[in-house]
Amino acid sequence: MNSLIRFPPRDVYPDLASATNKLTCRQTQSGQALTEFIVISLALVPLFLLMPLIAKYQDIAHATQMASRYVAFEAMTRNDGSGSFKPESQLADEVRRRFFSNTDAPVKTNDTAGDFKANQNMFWSDPKGDPLIKKFSDVQVTFGKTMGATHSDAFSAGSDGKAFILSKELGLQTRGVYAANVSVKLANLPASLSGWTSSYEQFKNMNLSITKTTAVLIDPWTAANPDNVISHLNTLPSVPLLPGKALSGLKSTVDLAVAVTELPKNFPTPCTNCGPKLGDLQFWSDLVPADRLQ
Repeated sequence: MNSLIRFPPRDVYPDLASATNKLTCRQTQSGQALTEFIVISLALVPLFLLMPLIAKYQDIAHATQMASRYVAFEAMTRNDGSGSFKPESQLADEVRRRFFSNTDAPVKTNDTAGDFKANQNMFWSDPKGDPLIKKFSDVQVTFGKTMGATHSDAFSAGSDGKAFILSKELGLQTRGVYAANVSVKLANLPASLSGWTSSYEQFKNMNLSITKTTAVLIDPWTAANPDNVISHLNTLPSVPLLPGKALSGLKSTVDLAVAVTELPKNFPTPCTNCGPKLGDLQFWSDLVPADRLQ
């Protein structure tokens, strides 16, 4: 049975040739769109397959950054200026357990991560379900630019090379900036991973390792308690302000200014003990009542 082709009225297309050309053009455009979609799919489909894997790498990188901050901030609160540093091995165990194991891991003292599935982060796995962090010993905590193994390796001098003028008098150490590094070695994707695309080929021999560093200044004198603060401020030295002229010490100058400021005659109405108490450190002490410490 023959099919009939209906063409638009002659007032739309003046002749049969123009109508035929228009119909052919539409058919050609339809075929071109399908071809473009197939070509674009060849690039987009591998990208869609890689998105979950890239997200896992980014999540591990974020955990590594947070772990390096944890090590650095621990050094701010626990260091040789206020006691002693936390042992390096203990820091490494805490980082592995609290940042690289299962997400619901409890925060407990002396809790270490084991190389078994219950302690692994199940999200960090390759397309076959194998862990991207094969063993927890692949997570390492190091210190300083040299990636040393001890806290003493973490320090590097400041760019100006100068110490704070009152560093000795205030008991400040001038070792420089403390840098904490956390590194994690990730497993390559298995060679047996295959498919109709080559999306994962570049990840099979990548040998990816992620390292993050956090640097802080831990020696600007963090006092252990209010009495420690008062004892340092009450022993400020005499500082000659001009060569050859021994002027009164900084503390004496401050004491004199405070005494003048707090004179009763300097207030509109006579009063006692109503000054700003600039020199009374005990007044400004932020102490927690004993009954609140229980």
